[in-house]
Amino acid sequence: MKDRVELYDTTLRDGTQMEGISLSVDDKIKIARRMDELGVHYIEGGYPGSNPKDIEFFARISEMNLKNAHLAAFGSTRKAGGRADTDPNLKALLEANTPVVTIVAKAHDRHVTHVLETTLEENLAMIGDSVRHLKEAGRTVFLDAEHFFDGLEANRDYAVQCLKTAATAGADCAVLCDTNGGTITSHISEIVRAVVKEVPCEVGIHTHNGADVAVAGSLAAVEAGATQVQGAANGYGDMCGNANLFSIIANLKLKLGIDVVSDEQLSRLTEVAHYVAEIANQPPNPRQAYVGSAAFVHKAGLHAAAVAKEEWSYQHVVPERVGNTNRFLISELAGIGNVVRKLHERGIEVSLDQARSIRDHVKEREALGWQYEGAEASFELLVRRMLGEYKPPFEITSHKVTIEPGRRTDPRTGEREYIAGVRMTVMVRKSDREWKGHADHEGVGPVDALDKALRAAIVGQYPGIATLRLTDFKVHIIDSHHSTEAVTRVLIESAAGEFTWWTVGTSPNIIEASLMALVDSYEYWFLQFQK
Repeated sequence: MKDRVELYDTTLRDGTQMEGISLSVDDKIKIARRMDELGVHYIEGGYPGSNPKDIEFFARISEMNLKNAHLAAFGSTRKAGGRADTDPNLKALLEANTPVVTIVAKAHDRHVTHVLETTLEENLAMIGDSVRHLKEAGRTVFLDAEHFFDGLEANRDYAVQCLKTAATAGADCAVLCDTNGGTITSHISEIVRAVVKEVPCEVGIHTHNGADVAVAGSLAAVEAGATQVQGAANGYGDMCGNANLFSIIANLKLKLGIDVVSDEQLSRLTEVAHYVAEIANQPPNPRQAYVGSAAFVHKAGLHAAAVAKEEWSYQHVVPERVGNTNRFLISELAGIGNVVRKLHERGIEVSLDQARSIRDHVKEREALGWQYEGAEASFELLVRRMLGEYKPPFEITSHKVTIEPGRRTDPRTGEREYIAGVRMTVMVRKSDREWKGHADHEGVGPVDALDKALRAAIVGQYPGIATLRLTDFKVHIIDSHHSTEAVTRVLIESAAGEFTWWTVGTSPNIIEASLMALVDSYEYWFLQFQK
């Protein structure tokens, strides 16, 4: 294993091949900045010969000063039967004006003959000509040997000859690609170790996650002598994705002792992972290693009690090292210690007897379908009500829902569309005063109408409530075998500025369950912003 390993980020090219991801030029620049700040050594910006967006990206990013990373343009070797000095793809790569160029070449004999439809000899010439042309232009050149591991199995001599041809032509690194993502870890170790001895240039690794071993394969390659590791933020990429670069960074630093980033940069890993997810419009994976919101969550009372005494007991690393934190969930599995710690986090101090009572009450309610581990705002309100010191800001004395079905016909298609007019009235009382709120909408759900009616009732007295937004709404049928009489659990996510919280309501009546969660949301807003 080498002491120095370089990180190569392919989020902006390979990562964008993931279904559901489409990045604007501004998006790509924002991500590039964050990955540069994180300390990656190379950022692959895209394929300038393929689309106007990537051409614009390279033009704009060239005006920025990256602090840590070298920018790489990605493309392919010259075309079969052509010349490197007139090849339009190689010309576009040079015009991108990046210090590094990465070119992809086939390293599987059947891909050469059946996909490229050329000869094995011509493919080697394409590799050698392209690398020499780019090196003569003063570029650092990496060769991505596509389908290398499968190609090695099909024709070992030819796959290795592709690498040797690139190295002889001046390639700075030959990157072994597990393009289909099916090579298991032990095979990667064995192959990389052999290739490092045979090929006269640096060797890199680029794995995909088809067999769910991409990160493991990348680490095995490093242990076998690879000096460059390619991956994408959060494991983005086509099919099952690329190797997750964030997991690779943490494992290289914390498990293998290779300082690919500084301690300060590592402490921003979670922040950067979530930032990239936000830009890519992808929900963060809560169970993602190191950076997920559940990566250091403890639900069982025994685990939580142990972690409270010795953090290492149920955590393989200190969460703060990667910018994360541990959390203790409240559920029917929680111990008294979970309750005490969770409330302490929220500024509420309770005795052991009070904590035991709260825990038992939570267990009783969860048996009826409630769930607080994803609705911590409702849990806090539950506790404050039990402690007897909490006074609600208002009380709903009555509410009435009227749904008037209707239908209309689309004049273009003649199809009938069934719609519902929802009329909601809410009466709210505070002390001896009472206000009425009304909402009357066509084609919106009862929860939206209930929110508007409740807001209308109190906004005159509390104008700040306009800052509250309902940002998500989830419905879960708990006991579906009871059919239409099943208990329904409703979760509502609310936000005010950057602050977000979840509340829960449970009832056989979905309107009532929604009202419970909604009222908790409003009350929690008062608790946080009307002190």
